[in-house]
Amino acid sequence: MRSDRGQSAPPGLKIAAAGGLLFLHLPILLIFVYAFTTEEKSFVWPPPGLTTQWFAVTWNRPDVWEALSLSVRVAAISTAVAMVLGTLCAAAVSRTRFFGRETISLLVILPIALPGIITGIALRSAFSLAEIPFSFWTIVLGHATFCVVVVYNNAVARFRRTSGSMIEASMDLGADGFQTFRHVVLPNIATALLAGGMLAFALSFDEVIVTTFTAGQQQTLPIWMLEELIRPRQRPVTNVVAMVVVLVTLLPILAAYYLTRDGDQIAGSGK
Repeated sequence: MRSDRGQSAPPGLKIAAAGGLLFLHLPILLIFVYAFTTEEKSFVWPPPGLTTQWFAVTWNRPDVWEALSLSVRVAAISTAVAMVLGTLCAAAVSRTRFFGRETISLLVILPIALPGIITGIALRSAFSLAEIPFSFWTIVLGHATFCVVVVYNNAVARFRRTSGSMIEASMDLGADGFQTFRHVVLPNIATALLAGGMLAFALSFDEVIVTTFTAGQQQTLPIWMLEELIRPRQRPVTNVVAMVVVLVTLLPILAAYYLTRDGDQIAGSGK
């Protein structure tokens, strides 16, 4: 049987692929260009000139640093919560059989499938009924609802590709549950958990809709950007911050891709 692995794609397909990539990424490239423009008040194409002065201006803006610090802290804690809860849910669903298992799996995934505004309204209503004041922790709880899903999806896929015979062999050799998890399960799911954590951090870092309903008067970096677009002070500063957000969210996504791209084989299946 002849393999098509070495064949080149038709020219029309290459042109279509290039057009699709331009359509997706050209607006992002424009953000990068406008981060260097000399025009302060409006967007002019082509830019009248290029400068790096806005990077220094952004660096010296305390409101940018406050928003960045809040976003990083929220994303880090939301990701930590998601790592614990997502892993436990994935282990329960993939390694045990019980009534309603598929329903529970659906309920875990549901928050990321719902529109963000629905999740935001639901959380705001719950906090209001419980008389919980809006704070740093309400943002964390809001972000954790969808971060758990990302970690869960990565972990449950890796659990299902890990042979149960290795766990059984570990238990037969006298290892308890914790030892089996530490020495057998964790090494096999570690890259999936790391990838899920990176994706969760990226999602939390640039979340806008749920944050709007749970932040109160606080401003994460995306909320700060939204406010600056509505009532701009220095438009190029907003583009500099947007460029940083793109880079901060891109790197974890790339790392997650490289960590999980070779995880399609069942560990221990040949033993």
